[in-house]
Amino acid sequence: MKTILSDEKTSGILKKLAGANYSFEANYPGKSLRRQPVQTFYVGAHLFKADSVKNFGLLANKSLTDFAPNFVSFAKSLGLKGVDSLPDNKAEIDALLTEIQNNGIDPKNSSVWLAWRVYTQVKKKLKREAVEDLRLDYEDGFGIHPDEKEDEVAVQGAKEVADGMKQSILPPFIGIRLKPFNTEFVERSVRTLNIFISTLLEETDGVLPENFVVTLPKVEIPEQVAALVKVFEVLEENSVLNSGELKMEIMIETTQSVFNTDGEVTARKIANAAGNRCLGAHFGTYDYTASCDLIAAYQTMDNEVCNFARQVMKVAFGGSGIFLSDGATNIIPLAPHQGENLSALQYSENLESVHRSWKLSYGHIRHSLANAFYQGWDLHPAQLPVRYAANAAFFLEQLQVSTGRLRNLVEQAADAAVSADVFDDAATGQGLLNYFFRALNSGAIDPEDVEKSGVTVDEIQAGSFRKIVEARR
Repeated sequence: MKTILSDEKTSGILKKLAGANYSFEANYPGKSLRRQPVQTFYVGAHLFKADSVKNFGLLANKSLTDFAPNFVSFAKSLGLKGVDSLPDNKAEIDALLTEIQNNGIDPKNSSVWLAWRVYTQVKKKLKREAVEDLRLDYEDGFGIHPDEKEDEVAVQGAKEVADGMKQSILPPFIGIRLKPFNTEFVERSVRTLNIFISTLLEETDGVLPENFVVTLPKVEIPEQVAALVKVFEVLEENSVLNSGELKMEIMIETTQSVFNTDGEVTARKIANAAGNRCLGAHFGTYDYTASCDLIAAYQTMDNEVCNFARQVMKVAFGGSGIFLSDGATNIIPLAPHQGENLSALQYSENLESVHRSWKLSYGHIRHSLANAFYQGWDLHPAQLPVRYAANAAFFLEQLQVSTGRLRNLVEQAADAAVSADVFDDAATGQGLLNYFFRALNSGAIDPEDVEKSGVTVDEIQAGSFRKIVEARR
């Protein structure tokens, strides 16, 4: 058959396109299959001890049991979906608890099932892994001190981390937050990093903790990240670390880190300056709102200026494999009255205060999740139950529908299927798989929940719906 185009004519065109395609794929490798923590706990470096994570878990669980001793009270404090149908008085709550203990729970009773599952998942999470990710903070959480003091705390922090490694009691992810690499603090920041890494490697025979990362705050220009990369390179060259072993995450918390003076999106340029060392980009709510000239009363996570910045981040980092994290609610759920012999009024005021803070934080976290920011900060152990509750409720609300849709798709192993009046195709199948991937890794659901959907945990972790269908065929 005679054709107009010849291989000789098209080879040059396709060769040029191949180079462009390769460059695009390198810049946009797609969603990472690494586990992303749902929270990062920030603690002043001077306060961190090897057993801090264990103690944070105990404090978080105490807060939960003190102010929500059962799943009904917890659900009502947060305003979970369907909470109005749950009982109010103690006798009815006790009767419901007894009924569940004796006969189990019926998923068809959606409001009770959701409240019970959320509380159960939070309790299990706090017992198993109360803190997923932790930063020893040498910035805002530590403050400005004489050099001798920060040197001392840098040594102390490294030794505590090393002790935690030896005892295997560190969280799955850990790192440090330095001071900014701006004119005022860059020398102090490099000095802290040098002391911390040098001490840590000396204490651990040259081994970094698993998933160790350095957080660089208030990044405004790519050159600041490029400088940190150069410092990393020197540290690696002069130690037993492998080239590229030190990783970083950047913080987007000023207007200049969103757009530069030429109107370009600075955020992606900043990450690009890190090469393959940048693992995440965290949004700093309060510094960003301050840079937008908002007064304190309006410096909230759900303010429209924050929504705009986060959406720019979503577009800038979409498909890059870089994890995105939201900030923290700065209202801490602490009881105003302390002590054992509290009056009925004081106890009531404590309950009201903590529940009000919980509900505020819950709303902020759900706002983040709805906008595909699956990670956020926590500043106090009492915030942890709400973090995991919001995460659990977000995914559990979709569990039964998602289970049926994915099982239907997998069983038919066809190009398309109709389930519950929703048209499902391969792209939707991948979206459902992504749902189970995040829900399982975050602790919102359990492995047995996955298996009810017709796939295995290994298939979920592999992350490819196409491969699952091909295996079924």
